[in-house]
Amino acid sequence: MIKINIVAVGKVKESYFLEGINEYSKRLSRFCKFNIIELQEENYQKVDDKLIEIIKNKEGERIIPNLQGKVFAMAIEGKKLSSEKLAEKIKSNVDSGEGVITFVIGGSYGLSEMVKEKADELISFSEMTFPHTLFRLMLTEQIYRAFSIINGSAYHK
Repeated sequence: MIKINIVAVGKVKESYFLEGINEYSKRLSRFCKFNIIELQEENYQKVDDKLIEIIKNKEGERIIPNLQGKVFAMAIEGKKLSSEKLAEKIKSNVDSGEGVITFVIGGSYGLSEMVKEKADELISFSEMTFPHTLFRLMLTEQIYRAFSIINGSAYHK
């Protein structure tokens, strides 16, 4: 059974997001070993462009040791995919015997260049900016939707 990891910077504090993430995590257990790895987010009162790079690099140093298997980094400049295309990517990795797929969600300021360089592919859901806690729910749902597509479930319409 393939292992799917989400490596995410920051904690989800909102109970309504946690409930959704937990529901999709439970549903995913039929298809894969699903795991969310939460990493500490850097917090500063005043932030300028130089400090943003420092923050992204510190968070990146925490992310990199958790990268396993095929790595998809979520980045606004990444490739936009339909749910069906995401399902094809996951199925291709399952069929090739890839044991682990890791999705990476950065903190409030995004991902460091070193994390993006280590990724096999950059993926974007939109040119819009989303709170990373909401995005974690969205990504978890899309991974579940991808497995539903792969398995011909009625969930994906």
